[in-house]
Order: sequence, then structure tokens, then C-alpha cells
Amino acid sequence: MRRTVFNEDHEAFRETIRAFIEAEVVPVYDEWFAAGQAPRDFYYKLGELGIFGINVPEEFGGAGLDTHKFEAVLYEETSRAGIQFGGSGVHVLLALPYIKMLATDEQKKRYLPKFVTGEEMWALAMTEPGTGSDLAGMKTSAKLSEDGTHYVLNGAKTFITGGVHADRVIVAARTAAPSAEDRRFGISLFAVDTKSEGYSIGRKLDKLGLRTSDTAELAFVDVKVPVEDLLGEENKGFYYLGHNLASERWGIAFGAYAQAKAAVRFAKQYVQERTVFGKPVASFQNTKFELAACQAEVDAAEAVADRSLEALDAGELTPAEAASAKLFCTEVAHRVIDRCLQLHGGYGFMNEYPIARLYADNRVNRIYGGTSEIMKTIIAKDMGL
Repeated sequence: MRRTVFNEDHEAFRETIRAFIEAEVVPVYDEWFAAGQAPRDFYYKLGELGIFGINVPEEFGGAGLDTHKFEAVLYEETSRAGIQFGGSGVHVLLALPYIKMLATDEQKKRYLPKFVTGEEMWALAMTEPGTGSDLAGMKTSAKLSEDGTHYVLNGAKTFITGGVHADRVIVAARTAAPSAEDRRFGISLFAVDTKSEGYSIGRKLDKLGLRTSDTAELAFVDVKVPVEDLLGEENKGFYYLGHNLASERWGIAFGAYAQAKAAVRFAKQYVQERTVFGKPVASFQNTKFELAACQAEVDAAEAVADRSLEALDAGELTPAEAASAKLFCTEVAHRVIDRCLQLHGGYGFMNEYPIARLYADNRVNRIYGGTSEIMKTIIAKDMGL
């Protein structure tokens, strides 16, 4: 079935990215994996390549486009190669939408030029040690100073991808107590400079998968945040967070589909090369049936991922549709990658094979951005149940 979601510009971008990955990432990826993160200077290379500026207005150094299709190509190409671009994904997929939606003209002039070049890497800090899906229960606070020039930030965040290398972090914090009618009231967003006194990085978390992305714990002790770094209106942060969840969940859905597609590619190549009882593993009927079933699931996930991409670009992707895409694509990826690993036999359990790393990387897709159970709740509510 011919895909229609990409045009010649996207395919030219794909060729550039594929060549970049082969030259700049594949030769050193094992070193990144062992270190548990990509080196900071790698993000400057991504900036030079123009990846960070695709959706940034031209006046701030970007390409001025308004599409997620180039991001989609990145998902497919990094998965195809069995690599990741460190923790840089949150820089564009998570942080940029908040800057574009909430930042004033003055803030955009300060933030975006360095964002595009990679000089300032951004992350997003919502989750706390005691607060996961229930963001309204966050305890991190930001109190306005008596002279009204800054907020005083106190609290802690965890599972912050990109947190080690981040130069600025969008931090969600309570600026007022929740109201009796709405416990989500009172949360605000701040673009916090990580060089601020009282800001500290705790542990770089030792994760099961996504080993090359720097994920950390953050702590704030009387951190002074200038009022000029408040994003949007005070106390409306929960609404802003909810507004951007559809694009975040699309990203997870599309990334999961791309991983499933890559898993079939890895398994197909392996079974054609590996021999058992004097015959290629690919020659056995069970192998053919397993890969055929996996391919059918990938085809279905591709259709869902592409449809949600088109809806997102058109500004029509609803929260329920995004939840449905995330639920379906992540569950497909879970099944497909597991079956493809099985076809590798014992070698599928070795980290030197991309399928093993893919297996570990994929597992978090059904957790972050909202668990599969939360996705089902959203879908059921939209159904009137």
C-alpha cells in the first residue's frame, strides 16, 4: 500500500538524516550506550543540521515550517538504525510547543535563537517522586517575592529526560492552592535557567532502556526565577500541559510504530542469515508465519500513525484520538518486538544486537506520556462510558 503522508522534501530529508546517522552516530553509539548518555557537543551537530529549527519561525533562525512530518522521519530513521539522538527528543517535541504557544515576543527573542543552534537545550519537568499521572497533586512550589521581581522555587522532580544536559527546564510548580471547585487550579510554568543558584541535578537515573538519553532527578532549593521567565499566565499551567498532551502522545505513538517496523527489519535480516539444522531460519514455516503476522500488525500501526500525523498537522487531533493512537501503536510495538526478539533466539537477549536494545527501549512507551490504563480511561470517557 502506497503511503501518501510524505513528499519529496521529506524523502530528501530522510536521505540526509540516514547519511548523518551512518557517519556521526553508528561508529560511536556503543560508547554512548556504555556512558549512559550522548555527549553534549552532539547536540551542536544536530543544531548545525537544522533539526532543532524546523518548526521555529525564520525571524529566530528557524525554517519557519509548521509540520511534524520531519519529526516523523526522524523517528523512522533512528529506529531503523537502532539508535537514538540522546535526550534531544524532548527539546523539540515537548519543550518547543510551550515556547511557541506561551512565550512573549521578548521571551522568544531570548530563547529561540539559542534553542535552534543547540546552545541552550531544553527539558520539561512535570513528574515528581510522589506524583505521576496525577499532576494536580504536585508539591513543587513557586512563591512570588515581596518586591514582585522573582519567584522562589522549591521542590523536586524526577524522570526528567534531557535533565543532565539541559540549560533551561520548563518547570511546573504550584503558585496557588487548588480551589474547592478545581484542584488543577494554581499550577504555573517557568523557564528555569539551570545555572541558577539552588538548582541541582541529583542522580542520573539508571534505566532499563533508552540508555543514551540522560534522565535525571532535579532539586530546587530557594531558586530565584525572574518574573520574566514565567510562561503564559499564572495558575493556568495545568490547562497548558493538557493542551500539548495530544502532540506528545502522537510522538510516542509514531515512535512506537517506527520501532515495530524496525524490529521486523532486524528479524528478517537475522533469520535470512542464521542457519539451523543446515537451513536458514527464514525457510521454516513458523518463521514465515510469525514475520507475516508481525508485518500485518506494523501495516495497521503505520496507517494509524500516519492518520494521526495528518490530523495533528491539520490541528484536528483530539485528545481521545491521540490516546487511541498511543494505545494501539504501543501495544502493537510490544507484541511485534517481543516476537521478533524470539526469532533471534539467545542472541536476541544480547545487547550487541539492536533487537535487544529495542526491546528495552520500547517498554516505557506504555508508561510515559500517560499509561495505557490512562489512555483507556480517556477513550472510554470520549465514548460516553
